[in-house]
Amino acid sequence: MRTSGVPELLDALTERLSPTDLQTLLLEVSRRRAAVVAPAHLLRSYEHNRFTRPSELDPAELASLEILVHDRLAEHFFTSLTLSPLCPLGTVSAVATADQNKVVTTMRTTEVVADVTNVLALECAARRRDLLRADPRSRERVRLAAVHRVIRGQAFATPAMTAHFALLGLCTAGRDEGCIAFEMAALAEQIGALLDVLEGARALGYQADAIRVTVTDLTGGQHRRALRTNVLDRLAAAHPGTVFAFDDDRSSGRGYYTGACFEIRATSPSGDDLNLGDGGGVTWSADVLSNAKERLIISGLGLERLCECFRLPGTGSHAEVSPT
Repeated sequence: MRTSGVPELLDALTERLSPTDLQTLLLEVSRRRAAVVAPAHLLRSYEHNRFTRPSELDPAELASLEILVHDRLAEHFFTSLTLSPLCPLGTVSAVATADQNKVVTTMRTTEVVADVTNVLALECAARRRDLLRADPRSRERVRLAAVHRVIRGQAFATPAMTAHFALLGLCTAGRDEGCIAFEMAALAEQIGALLDVLEGARALGYQADAIRVTVTDLTGGQHRRALRTNVLDRLAAAHPGTVFAFDDDRSSGRGYYTGACFEIRATSPSGDDLNLGDGGGVTWSADVLSNAKERLIISGLGLERLCECFRLPGTGSHAEVSPT
């Protein structure tokens, strides 16, 4: 900005130009810059830009896993969607704690999807709004899922972390049912669905051993008994091979999640203890609908990490998906 010679340039662009005029200006700037790009420079840029390099993952392998994922989620009454590559500007930063600089922003008042759950939350809110128009006290739940290649704007310190990767997202939206009944049921439902996906993935040659699910009460202990009875104990009975426990020392996610959050970790065939999934309660539905009675539980599972780190050595990438 200093080299532009216009000290108030940033204020002029952000406050004085209408969104339409700003878009027109940026598109013209981009058009002029693109007009002077040489083909040789284009190839160098493609090879060195961390946003443009293709994934090293076999697409057939990921496709097989996606089929299994959607089949398993359908058994838990989740409706799967194919998301647009773009979402409205501010989809992440307006409702969550992430900085806009961690998102790849376009010039057309949109941004590239950086988190599946933020977009699913908007679709959940739209569907819940329609239900509320028909019945202002509707408790009908909206369960949505999507597998999407997200892209993150921040530079990762670990070379193995790529700018774009496949992510499974789940969202369950509904109305406050009293006694945190919705929250407990939705948390247990999503954790159970993710564990069923991991169990089914064994048929494709993935092995996640020593699976641990930890739950953190973010209310200072007020929900601990309900979480024990309605989430941990209930899931332990359904998944006897998985360890369930509280994590009172967790620091990540505080300020992002509300009520409670959870983490799924597992040991890879190489012996590494890795995070595979994460989720919890958020206020996004209540925020976008301006309705304090609305509730939302979200979660995500790293499908690309599952493919890259949990495949058994010597297994092929085109295993047949079991129908059960």
